Amino acid sequence: MSDHMTTVEAWTRSPTHGNAEISSAASKRAGAPARNRSSLPTMIVATALTKRFGRLTAVDAIDLEVPGGSIVGFLGPNGAGKSTTIRMICGYTAPTSGTITIDKLDVQKRRMEVLRKIGYLPESTPLYTEMRVREYLKFRAQLFGIPSKKRKSAIEYVLRRCWLNDVVRRPIGQLSKGYRQRVGLAAALLHKPPVLILDEPTVGLDPSQIREVRSLIRELGGEHTVLLSSHILSEVEAVCDRVLIIAGGRICAEGTIDQLRTRATKTAHYVLETESRIETSLFDGLPYVASVERTALESGWQRLTITAKADAPDLRERLAAMVKRLQGTTRELHREAPSLEQLFVQVITDSARTKLDRDDKLPLVEMKKPATKAKGR
Repeated sequence: MSDHMTTVEAWTRSPTHGNAEISSAASKRAGAPARNRSSLPTMIVATALTKRFGRLTAVDAIDLEVPGGSIVGFLGPNGAGKSTTIRMICGYTAPTSGTITIDKLDVQKRRMEVLRKIGYLPESTPLYTEMRVREYLKFRAQLFGIPSKKRKSAIEYVLRRCWLNDVVRRPIGQLSKGYRQRVGLAAALLHKPPVLILDEPTVGLDPSQIREVRSLIRELGGEHTVLLSSHILSEVEAVCDRVLIIAGGRICAEGTIDQLRTRATKTAHYVLETESRIETSLFDGLPYVASVERTALESGWQRLTITAKADAPDLRERLAAMVKRLQGTTRELHREAPSLEQLFVQVITDSARTKLDRDDKLPLVEMKKPATKAKGR
């Protein structure tokens, strides 16, 4: 009994060894992107942005910020309001209310200046398929107003940047969809905009083409601020520094991938493999532990799946220390982090539930039957 009490007392004390290193590593993963952007301004700011189509509110008073030099994923199910928001940011659709600024320029008041700062790749890339790649890029350079002396260098830059030199003389209509996406992206980059807005850039591509486009987007993130709209969870997870999740026209979650995983569930699971002689009863009643499940393994080993209570701290160090005090061996110990898919489903479900609760609180309007005229005799 005394041994068990000693274990409980040791468990409740916060472990000291390695805390600084663990805390530092966690903060780097959750809060600090790989590239240093502390000196870069916020490039895109939307405040109380709203768009209504008749009685339908497609975008409902959202606030968003996109830091300079970052790749931000705009994630949501179909019909969530992603494309409508992007069209308003690009100046193609006027908001019902609210404001948008790009590099501190108001989109509605200084639209032409804003358009020079944006490279936009819509979901369905508009291309003149009868044109050859170089011919099309020359045409787009003229539309952008790039001076004739600078056009050649601008075209050569985007051809190299988007890996198009091998197909530069081919008609666009003969290119694969992956190459067409690259041509569209090259056209969006011609005027060297500080902001790139990509709407579903990998829709319809095969796995090899998807990898190529994602790799290119990651490279561009070092030189441009990128807002990437997608409903593909793995794409956002693979490419983006930060994520905005929209549902029902509202931003319902935002943060780094690690921050959103932490939010996904308040209950963590730990998998511990150790000798079978260590009894699961030793974990029962310990602070932060909700339940323990045991699975027998080969050669005298066992796997313990430990479910933590809500809002519990990271228990890995405590678990390792406890096994050591019991003179046991830890063969494996890891924390099962929630997936982005779990987060997405949970956030969308919570958003739908909140909307239902909000709608339930709205006053009911009694529909009056239209008056009927009495038939004359």
